[in-house]
Amino acid sequence: MILTLILSFFGCKGKNELKKEKSKIELLIENSGNEYRNRKIYKKLTVNILKKIPNHKLEQTILDNIDTKFKKGEQYTLEKISKLMKGQQAVFSTFWLEGEVYNGGFNQYYFNPSGKCSKMGEIGFKRIGRKKLSEVVALANKIHFENKVKLEKFDDGTVQSFSDSYEDNPLNELDTKFIQNLELTKFGDIKIKYIRKNMNEFITE
Repeated sequence: MILTLILSFFGCKGKNELKKEKSKIELLIENSGNEYRNRKIYKKLTVNILKKIPNHKLEQTILDNIDTKFKKGEQYTLEKISKLMKGQQAVFSTFWLEGEVYNGGFNQYYFNPSGKCSKMGEIGFKRIGRKKLSEVVALANKIHFENKVKLEKFDDGTVQSFSDSYEDNPLNELDTKFIQNLELTKFGDIKIKYIRKNMNEFITE
């Protein structure tokens, strides 16, 4: 039954055709990985450079540029991120917030170092033009603050405690709301438009 569904998905009629199609997908993944590893990283960004970067690489280019401000192996700190330009802060904080919530919800976000930028993320969504997303993050920040002492007892570095922290966690119900708003508003596209319109907030000479 499962094999039939797989064959149907790829539009294949035989085993050899399935293998052939799978190899194409693997090759695509490999090429994508190579492209990422070999991407050009700019220590300095100018208007001309940003204009030449295609949309699908624009956010990563900015994040890479921010990363050059840190020593190898140095962790991001709120103190240092707060010294970035407002546009850089918005892109950085919303990027990590999106990634963490998609991966493990708001609960995971606050457990990890990027959670220290939660207020910056709230401001970042509003700055880029998505007030509704900013409001969801503001509510999550409020709930986390109110339950901080309760949740801190799970922060002992063990997988079991982290898993237990999700039980009856008031943040859980906000995960779906946040992700749905991200997708409905096509926030990725909006972020690109913001960067294009405010390139002066990303120039690093």
